Order: sequence, then structure tokens, then C-alpha cells
Amino acid sequence: MQYQTKSGIWDSVFAVPTAVVDQNLKLAGSVQLKALLWVLRQGGASFSDKDLSQALGVSPADARDALSYWQETGVLQLQASGMKQQTEKEKPAPSPVPQKAPASAPVAHFSPLPRPERPGPAFVSKRLEENKALQCLMLDTEQILGHTLSASDMGSLLLIHDNYGLPCDVILMLVQYTASSGKGNMHYIDKVALNWADEGITTHLQAEQRLQKMTDLSRAWRTVQQAMGLPERAPTEREKKYAESWVLQWHFPAPMLKLAYDRCVDAIGAFRPGYVNKILERWHREGISTAEQAAAETSQHRQNRQDANKPSFDLDAYEKESMLKFTGGGR
Repeated sequence: MQYQTKSGIWDSVFAVPTAVVDQNLKLAGSVQLKALLWVLRQGGASFSDKDLSQALGVSPADARDALSYWQETGVLQLQASGMKQQTEKEKPAPSPVPQKAPASAPVAHFSPLPRPERPGPAFVSKRLEENKALQCLMLDTEQILGHTLSASDMGSLLLIHDNYGLPCDVILMLVQYTASSGKGNMHYIDKVALNWADEGITTHLQAEQRLQKMTDLSRAWRTVQQAMGLPERAPTEREKKYAESWVLQWHFPAPMLKLAYDRCVDAIGAFRPGYVNKILERWHREGISTAEQAAAETSQHRQNRQDANKPSFDLDAYEKESMLKFTGGGR
């Protein structure tokens, strides 16, 4: 089977700098290459990262990441008036069909991330040549994640090592944990690593302790989720804290969690973690520690509610007395 291009598509073309193919074709990811093609197609018109996000159907974070990559490689340059497209020789790429910016073209809002910038491919290559431990970090990470690292991924790992201050063994512990929990993507790894750096978690022992806590919190939420029959989803930060209190601190077993959940649904018709927390907090305070005690307390609670809703007089006696008065039998 043979193919050929349609001649009509050559009526409108734009140029791609040779440096892009020669130096970045193997390093750039699919989103980054799509982003570059879209940027070059604009023919010098200003745009924002939001425009790129909508055009490619990717998240704003991925769009900013792609623009940051091409900025680091020298293909794009950030200017005060917007994002201007340039080659490494500081000359605009020629285009047989110049594109004029519309009068209402938005001014670019792209700006560097509010943290140390991820190093570019040239710097990453240099650091790997100098440091064998970093080479092992990249190779081991690829084995753990099961795919080849992109230039952006390697830049993120080097950022975590050089700027966040996490040693290679700690980074690998984090990568292994995220992969085993189904979150082995560089965005999540970078986010957790930055939190660790802010909290001063930079040693093997500190990392072990934090990972154990993360594992315990995950186990606590699964216990709550299964006991209450909640759908599979990631918990909110508030729900994580509640699960930590209910399971890890107060040590409530699944049957008691289910009883608290049932009482919540009976009372307000839906699961509300704050309402469940008040029930379990009272049980913990009153020393109710078994399902039997909780069931008895729940039964008493329902009886109290029924008693509170009863009339303050004997309705049967009132009706009987009224009937006697009406028939004259009460005289």
C-alpha cells in the first residue's frame, strides 16, 4: 500500500525551525510537539496558555508545561507584551503565508511557575554526565514506572534532587510508593516531593515514616469507604482527616462505622461526614466501643426521638371524655 500527500494542502503552509527536528524530536513529548505546531501556526499572533489548552484539549497545567519546555530550549521567548516565537538565532521563522493577528487578539498571560524552573534538556544532559547517581536515578525510575522518561520528566526529577534537596534514595522511595498506589505520574510525584521539601523530609528514615503515615491514611479511608458502601473515589482533605480520627485514633471497627452511617442517612437522608463525625465523637467520648453498645444506644436514641414527638396529653383519654360530654354520659 502506497501513500501520497494531497496537492491542495500546500496552498497554505508554515515553516518549522530545523533545530526543532535536529535537537528536540527525540526529547519532546507528544503534547509538546502538538503545542509547537499550534504555536508556529499562529504566525506571530499573541496567545495565552488558555488558548493553547483549549486548542489541544489538554489541561492548563499541561499547556503551561509545554510552553515552558519550548521556552527552555530557546524556541520561544517570553516578552512583556506577550509570547513571541523565535529561533535559536533570534530570527523569526519564515512563513510563506504570513498570518496577521486579529485586532482583538488576547495578550499572552503565560508566566514562569512560582517555584524554581525545571532545568532544560541541555542542563539535564550535562548533570547526568557529571553524576552517576543521577543516571541510576533516571534508569531506576523508568523501571519502576514502566516507561521511558521524557525530557520534561528528567527535568522534574533533577529539580526535585537539586532544588528541593531530596537525595536519590528518597526520590526512589517516593516514586515506588506513587507507582504502587496507581499515581505514578510526574505531576503527582513533583507535588508530593515539594511538600516533603517544605516539611524538611530529606532523609531515608523521615521518608519511611511519612510513607507509612500515607499508607495508614489510605487504609483508613478504604475501611470507611467499604464499611459505608461509598463509591470508589479520592477522598477530600476533610474526609481524610475524619477517616484518620475514626479508624486510626478512635479505632472504630467497620460495623460501628456502618451504624453511624445508617443513623446519619436515617436522620438527614444522605451521607454527611460532619454529621457522622459528631456521632462517632460522642461514642468515643462516652466509651461506646462495640457494635452491640452502639446498636443499643442507637435504639435508645430513636426511642427518645419518638417520645419527644408524642403529644403532651393522652389522646385516647381526651377523645373518650369528649364523647361522654357530647352524649351526656359525663354528667
